[in-house]
Amino acid sequence: MTGRQKYVLVVAILASFVPFLDGTIVNVALPSIVDELGGGVVTSQWVLDGYLLSLASLILLAGSVSDSFGRARVLGIGLVLFGAASLACALAPTAGVLIAARIAQGVGGALLVPSSLAIITANFDGAARSRAIGLWTGWTGVAFIAGPVFGGALVDLIGWRWIFGINVLPIAITLYLLRRVGDPEGSRSGVRIDFLGATLGALGLAGPVFALIEQQRLGWGNPLVLLPLVLGSISFVAYLLWERRAADPMLPLSLFGVRNFAVGNLATAFIYAALALGPLVVTLYLQQVVGFPAFLAGLASLPSAVIPLFLSGTVGALAGRFGARWFMAAGPAVAAAGFAWMFLVGERFDFWTQMLPGLILFGLGITITVAPLTAAILGAIDTRRSGIGSAVNNAVSRVAGLVAIATLGAIFGGPLDLAAFHRAIGVAVALLIIGAVVSAIGITNRTASEDPAHAEQSPTSP
Repeated sequence: MTGRQKYVLVVAILASFVPFLDGTIVNVALPSIVDELGGGVVTSQWVLDGYLLSLASLILLAGSVSDSFGRARVLGIGLVLFGAASLACALAPTAGVLIAARIAQGVGGALLVPSSLAIITANFDGAARSRAIGLWTGWTGVAFIAGPVFGGALVDLIGWRWIFGINVLPIAITLYLLRRVGDPEGSRSGVRIDFLGATLGALGLAGPVFALIEQQRLGWGNPLVLLPLVLGSISFVAYLLWERRAADPMLPLSLFGVRNFAVGNLATAFIYAALALGPLVVTLYLQQVVGFPAFLAGLASLPSAVIPLFLSGTVGALAGRFGARWFMAAGPAVAAAGFAWMFLVGERFDFWTQMLPGLILFGLGITITVAPLTAAILGAIDTRRSGIGSAVNNAVSRVAGLVAIATLGAIFGGPLDLAAFHRAIGVAVALLIIGAVVSAIGITNRTASEDPAHAEQSPTSP
């Protein structure tokens, strides 16, 4: 790894670490936020979902912008926006201001996540790329899973506002390091932004996502839920039709003609739905049923955070050498075994024997899965399209997680108790097994044929 590649990797990890951390760190702070700013359940819901809504609806556009204008430049803009929005969250005098700032954070996060991964694919090749992606996924996985632990400590020690204010430090460091990182020659796609497609795509994601969020509170029959769902669905269909005929489409649908890209995203939907559902149910059960305080419930996720930190780089390198297929098949199966272990949880609860071994297996399984999955998807397409490719994969994972969480009430069938916990764990196991089967059948280790999007946009093409 060259000196420049080391800078690229550090910048990519730092740029994505903060938005991933922010996705979970807020959970443990909600009671303190509501106590100070008021608003009850509505405030809690929108502090979480305002961020998710803007992130999920704009991430495809952000990926296209990254490809067209340069990953390093878009990373810089995203970092500044995310940092400013974090300060606004920390200083928010009312719940409304906090929610607006969280929406702005989601916009910044949408710019950061695909660009941080795309800048790796543009600067690394072959096995080195797989190892770099492995290190990226390991650290972002740590951020995602360890958020509740770090957030609980901050809230208990110095107050909820610091979970936002502390973002400024890593963002400032990343902006400084970014000065040494540029975009390689020829790494930009060179196409114009498809503004109509961008608008239709954003509306097509925002409408259904908004409906999924609000139906839990208002019900499917409410016009405030039904209208965004219908308009969003129509917009998404129109978006797909437009992308088929646009001269410079934001999302070349030919990408889905690449086998590993299409199958990898299908596997992502099942695997990340389980990732959103399982750990959340474990945390809720430990707090609401067993009676763990927030910090200890968050601390239970530590094994799942530490394993990726130490092993993701190695797994990524091995997948780069031997191919991603069987890693993507074995990893979800091991994670499913981890959740299945938790069927041992009974009325007489023992964390050390009934839950900890399952959490360790889950962490190992996810470590085996994520880096090869990401490398298989992005390695299948032209590097000049890695921004939009990363954005598609992130959008799939976010929406899959949202849908899984939106069905949580139906899975519980009432208050959270031991039977509801077992039902939810069973759903997570099933989702992971489906993801393993899809990967085993559909992913290929053969060298990918030339990406159709690359052929269409080759510099030599007329």
